[in-house]
Amino acid sequence: MTEDPRPAGSPTLEDVARAAGVSRATVSRVVNGVRNVDPVIQESVRKAVAATGYTPNRAARSLVTRRTDAIALVVSGAGADPTAEGETGGGHRAGSAGAAHEPEEPDGGAGSSFTAQVFADPFFGRVVTGVVNYLRPRGMYPVLMFAETSRARDEVVAYLRQGSADGALVVSTHADDPLPALITDAGLPAVLYARPSRPTRISYVDLAHQDGARLAAEHLLARGCRRIATITGPLDVPAGQDRLAGFRDTMARAGQPYLPLAEGRFTQESGETAMARLLAEHPDLDGVFAANDLMAVGACHVLREHGRRVPEDVAVVGFDDSSAAVACRPPLTTVRQPVEEMAAEMARLLLDRLAGSDRAVTSVIFEPSLVVRGSA
Repeated sequence: MTEDPRPAGSPTLEDVARAAGVSRATVSRVVNGVRNVDPVIQESVRKAVAATGYTPNRAARSLVTRRTDAIALVVSGAGADPTAEGETGGGHRAGSAGAAHEPEEPDGGAGSSFTAQVFADPFFGRVVTGVVNYLRPRGMYPVLMFAETSRARDEVVAYLRQGSADGALVVSTHADDPLPALITDAGLPAVLYARPSRPTRISYVDLAHQDGARLAAEHLLARGCRRIATITGPLDVPAGQDRLAGFRDTMARAGQPYLPLAEGRFTQESGETAMARLLAEHPDLDGVFAANDLMAVGACHVLREHGRRVPEDVAVVGFDDSSAAVACRPPLTTVRQPVEEMAAEMARLLLDRLAGSDRAVTSVIFEPSLVVRGSA
């Protein structure tokens, strides 16, 4: 067993062993998570650890377990155009206790642009919160990585191959992202946020997006709105496609087969552009469903600029229930996506696989709910 290189006076394995009345080897087995130890003895050792204040040496422990207790939290933006608007909003495929990792890019280049977009998006903060809150009590830590170029994707795969992290939680912001397939083809454990665009043997968590859009349509119809339009998400992304399909189907079932729409990119700016276009083409509209909150905020801004009151003249419904929904004036009625819970479930699925308890590829689909506020 590798010795614990810890400061003099710090509690040792021998101290814990004496307090628990067991051997040093037994304490080591419990501390390192070896399973075939009597539960009564495990509990005795845990109490002795707490009583002595012993803290396992992470480096020594990793030599035994071959685990780093680090999880790569990867935000991947393959194919993103650094001159284009960001696509990292809550509808995309989408505190950190770990280190940040970015590929080297010139100032103002693709890396810095993509990173700025990520950190400006309330969705990503919610993902980090869910992951950290699940991992921290289990002694695990996320390492934040960005993969917006082919070089960066190669670095992520190499990082995982080298055993620098035990597995990956991947949040992809582009429909044609090859990273999930690269990771799974390499036989590396990973879980994806949202259904992949292309068939990939990878576990994922997602939302029932069509059901969420149905809730939005039903709410606008129940308010008496009859000239309803929608600002869609990117239609090359499954979430954007599903939200449009659910909304359009519900409107058709209500006898409204024609649905004016403008495509957005899950950003506030794209919501403003889309809303201005819809108003120009359909000045009498009285209801709008935006496929995420940031676009709904942009829509509200444009409506006010054109002298339209929200919700008296035009009712607006968003999607995600993000911090942007609460900050909007009036506060947004929106479809809630439980991002924190979904991110925690990603982490749970990954840790289950690492523990060997479940290696089957699986999916977990969360249900949306409608949160009614002042905009509709």
